[in-house]
Amino acid sequence: MATIKEIAELAGVSRGTVDRVLNNRGAVNADTREKILEIAKLLDYQPNKAGVALAAQKKHFKIGVLLFSKENPFFDDIFEGLYEKLEELSVYGCSITKRQIPFDLNMQLTAIDDFLQEGIHGLILSPYDDISVAEKINALSDMGIPCITVNTDLPDSARIAYVGSDYKKCGQTAAGLLRLLTNGTAKVGIVTGSDHILCHKERVSSFIEYIHVHAPQIEIADIKENHDDDKKSYEAVSLLLQQHPDINAFYFTAAGVCGGCRAIIDADLPHLPKVITFDDVPKTKELLRNGIISATICQQPKRQGSLSLALLVEYLLTKELPKTQLHYTDLPIKIRENL
Repeated sequence: MATIKEIAELAGVSRGTVDRVLNNRGAVNADTREKILEIAKLLDYQPNKAGVALAAQKKHFKIGVLLFSKENPFFDDIFEGLYEKLEELSVYGCSITKRQIPFDLNMQLTAIDDFLQEGIHGLILSPYDDISVAEKINALSDMGIPCITVNTDLPDSARIAYVGSDYKKCGQTAAGLLRLLTNGTAKVGIVTGSDHILCHKERVSSFIEYIHVHAPQIEIADIKENHDDDKKSYEAVSLLLQQHPDINAFYFTAAGVCGGCRAIIDADLPHLPKVITFDDVPKTKELLRNGIISATICQQPKRQGSLSLALLVEYLLTKELPKTQLHYTDLPIKIRENL
């Protein structure tokens, strides 16, 4: 294995200069830096893990985590994955400071500013889909504070990676399921979280695009937002059933599933509609067991939390960008029989 001493001899510089370049600290002439990095790459230099851990402990990386709704248990699973990975990375002296907010642009911008005041070294967030959030991420990047988006993305920003489901495939999968469940003929009401959250928006658009091509006999009755709130979801579904009494299917793109299904039950319909949802949180599994939900599409929230933290800490330690920007989780489908 190559050593700093060997790199220094080949580059004709001191070991201290090599150390500064490889650990990205201190000023070094640009040509010298490039030469050292080229030699290190040719020799496949790997930093001593014990040394890296010791250096990280001295820095004590503080990671900000900014997710959405406290009422949505899906995000509890993301945090569970984060904290499990944090325990694995305890040798590096990392800590997490977290916040959960509603779908509110100003609250997200304020929370990011608060994290900055707390001196975070990196940020994991579910971003509100707005240019001002992208600008915040870009500003953090300019300050040397890397950001990773989780569960929903903001691709036109300087975030170093996205971890979560491929939400276009989510919408296509939901549409394909509905086509199979209804033999391609249905009238569906869509209940989504927020048009300002990219994953919600594209789960709707990809669902509609698929239907237009592969199931043109499926009609979209209307689209309502519930902001991941069960009460608003109950109201949205009740209104959809009043306005379109011939609805025989529902597609929930986000949370609020329990409230929406309660409205279906309270409507006392002669035939239960087909219902497609996301995630397998406890209330969703109960509704699936009881036959109210037809199928739910999962997206590995614990892995989303675990992988986002692992990627961010790896970058903080090595200053090397992830090999790919998009890290998609699997989309297992659950029905009553395989819970």
